[in-house]
Amino acid sequence: MPEKTWGTVGLFDNYTLDEKLKLYDRAASLFSENKRELFDRLVKNRTRHISVVLEDIFQSHNASAVLRSCDCFGVQDVHVVENRNHFNPAGDVAVGSSKWVDYYKYPSISETYTALRARGYRIVATLPHENDSMITDLDISQPTALVFGTELTGLTQEAIDGADAYVKIPMYGFTESFNISVCAALSLFCLTERMRADSTIDWRLSDDEQATLKLYWAMQAIRDGEQVMRHLMATE
Repeated sequence: MPEKTWGTVGLFDNYTLDEKLKLYDRAASLFSENKRELFDRLVKNRTRHISVVLEDIFQSHNASAVLRSCDCFGVQDVHVVENRNHFNPAGDVAVGSSKWVDYYKYPSISETYTALRARGYRIVATLPHENDSMITDLDISQPTALVFGTELTGLTQEAIDGADAYVKIPMYGFTESFNISVCAALSLFCLTERMRADSTIDWRLSDDEQATLKLYWAMQAIRDGEQVMRHLMATE
């Protein structure tokens, strides 16, 4: 998906749900039935209940692998802090996942945390800490943002101090840490499986969110998708 930022006016913000559905029907006539069936199936398993924060990831293959894991586990949003390093997903590792996952960029960890808390997220830093819990025991009853640090030095002190909670993955070998992309994949597998199994958690996107997401996906499926979509919007 194109990079997104909090506070910007989305392309479809002024559309009602019914208008979005009608616009999607017109756009969907421009790509295959198989793709339409795939969008209809996958959007029902997308979630924003679990989100990912990446602080200054500098290796493109790691950034891409995290995006790929988010797509595979149905996690829609990734929040990227570009304090020192530019976020640059590598296409050969991401395998197209950057087209289907939303990512938001911020200049600092404090602005990231402020934006997420304004939307009801609990901030959970991924590192061993005196007040940590195991990933299998983490409370995910409210929307949860998992924060992962840079490859060499991990999370900054500001990111650690500003978190609401801390979580770790059990390890039983000589090596003291997982690769960032492996850590993200293990964490997302554990938490999304628990989330989907918990009937008390309302983790699915709303009907309006699903309709909006399918419109953005349609733009990725159509050649010159944004131009085509704007044409469809202008000729309704």
